[in-house]
Amino acid sequence: MLGQLPAVFLDVVAPVFAIVALGWALGPRLALEARTVSRAAYYLFVPAFTFDVIARSDVPLGSAARMVAFAVVAHAAFALLGFAVARALRRTPEVTAAYVMLAVFGNVGNFGLALVQFRFGPGALAPATIYYIAILVTSFVVCVGAAAWVRGGGLSAITSVLRTPALWVVPPAMLVAGDVVALPLSVSRSVGLLGSAMIPAMLLALGLQLAEAGRLRVTPDVFAVTGLRLVAAPLLAAAIVGPFGLGEVERATGVLQAGTPAAILVAIIAVEHGIAPSFVTTAVIFTTLCSLPTLTVLLALV
Repeated sequence: MLGQLPAVFLDVVAPVFAIVALGWALGPRLALEARTVSRAAYYLFVPAFTFDVIARSDVPLGSAARMVAFAVVAHAAFALLGFAVARALRRTPEVTAAYVMLAVFGNVGNFGLALVQFRFGPGALAPATIYYIAILVTSFVVCVGAAAWVRGGGLSAITSVLRTPALWVVPPAMLVAGDVVALPLSVSRSVGLLGSAMIPAMLLALGLQLAEAGRLRVTPDVFAVTGLRLVAAPLLAAAIVGPFGLGEVERATGVLQAGTPAAILVAIIAVEHGIAPSFVTTAVIFTTLCSLPTLTVLLALV
């Protein structure tokens, strides 16, 4: 394993962090704002990518169902673990919701898909996208629901989830994937072009957030959620994946995506709903920085 670490770092991890570094270095010089790029991704690039990968998916239904089941069960377990840790530490409801959001929502979109492709090749993108959709939907429901529940109660939580753009596109994309609806070539190409911008845009946005953050205030809570996200989550995923009967690539892909840092979208959701935004943003950035060595080790192990 140790002999693989330099190659894994240079060939798999470094290209992803290079785009983040570009955002950090060039953002202030070009007067780019993280919020503008992040919101463009949230409302435009992410829904386009989600639609595109579902519409093009050709993974067998049985395998897809097992991967979705594993992703949902694993991430529900992450959310419960985050809740349990926060309650054990006697945190406020707001900070408890933040723990749940950070524990459940990994950066599987830009980090996960890019790392999977570099590590396992283009053929692994099919299971990776199935995981991506399952994790995206599960995490959005948990994160937006938890945030809205703190602020407004049950009905508000449900309506907030339903207003999430990335979820709107799932039903029509499934109709296209099932050949129920034929998408015009011009529309398909436009959606594909928009979707292809998601990964670089989100990595760039993360670099811009790093540049804007300045000096991070790393608290014990930040260390706690970093441990949950980067260590406990992949270990828990590896412990429960066995009964789902997945192939080697599907199993490795699922465990790898469980170990990604907290998603940039968590910070966006936290800001939108006023859920400890400073703590959440700091945790997203800190988990991203700490994931440089942890992902290198995890990639070598899987």
